[in-house]
Amino acid sequence: MNVVFAGTPDFARVALQSLLAAGFRVPLVLTQPDRPAGRGMKLQASPVKQLALEHGIAVAQPRSLRLDGKYPDDPAAAQQALQAAQADVMVVAAYGLILPQWVLSLPRLGCLNIHASVLPRWRGAAPIHRAIEAGDAETGVTIMQMDAGLDTGDMLLVERFPIGPAATSGTLHDQLAALGGRLIVEALELAACGGLSPTPQPAGGVTYAHKIDKHEAAVDWSQPAAVIERRIRAFDPFPGASTRLGDETVKLWRSELDSCLQPSDAGCGQILLVNDAGVTVACGDGSALRLTELQRAGGKRLPAREFLRGFPLQAGQRFDSAAATTPQEPAA
Repeated sequence: MNVVFAGTPDFARVALQSLLAAGFRVPLVLTQPDRPAGRGMKLQASPVKQLALEHGIAVAQPRSLRLDGKYPDDPAAAQQALQAAQADVMVVAAYGLILPQWVLSLPRLGCLNIHASVLPRWRGAAPIHRAIEAGDAETGVTIMQMDAGLDTGDMLLVERFPIGPAATSGTLHDQLAALGGRLIVEALELAACGGLSPTPQPAGGVTYAHKIDKHEAAVDWSQPAAVIERRIRAFDPFPGASTRLGDETVKLWRSELDSCLQPSDAGCGQILLVNDAGVTVACGDGSALRLTELQRAGGKRLPAREFLRGFPLQAGQRFDSAAATTPQEPAA
């Protein structure tokens, strides 16, 4: 079976590695153009491109796939490459470009997407972050037959996965990437013998996982401690939850709910207690959150005890509070 692969970040790299390990022939990979990265802002190939080149696979990096769009030469060249690859199927994982109908219709078996949620919950760009942020008890991976909509195609395989109480977007990403790699191999093996059974997505329960924006990182201390604790885990490693104390920005990486009683005059964001166990901060609804791993600008992530040696804090100080910025979900 000829498999064309389209993907860009590490999540997609794991899937491509799984396909290669399973013995599928991958004559062509599509990935995003090289981007500036690092302190020197030098052009850097995507993880998928790096893996493809290691295996001698041809790589196409169109800026767009719209034949009538801003860069018509890019999709025209990609179209030629795709036709020459004679793909039976295209596997898509976190590619980053919208696939027009000409791409969806080109492979004999269409295009299969690896989506990191149990659809129709968390359609869109950031399903892992949003599942943790919302306090979901489980998520999973859906292998979907792509259509022209936003993650609206029929489901081919679904496997659920529990979200642990300490899960971060980073740890859950790695777990779901491995699960996605296993499921796409299973899906292609079933497709080869006509064993896939498409199931339409349920009409109810649709939610949208909007792309994470850096401005969401600022903590709103008027929210309940449980909400802030989930956001800290959801935004680890990107964009990293943060708060300000005067002119200093402090990133928050680990926290836990604290039963510390608030004084009646304590304001949200006020530091209630500082000790080796952490920094306890007053939150909304009379709750409190103990910060146990922090980072100052230009520094390293440190346990609270070590952080406090270089950045002393004391009860009564108050962190700035930003307004909540979670995007609103559109109607289903």
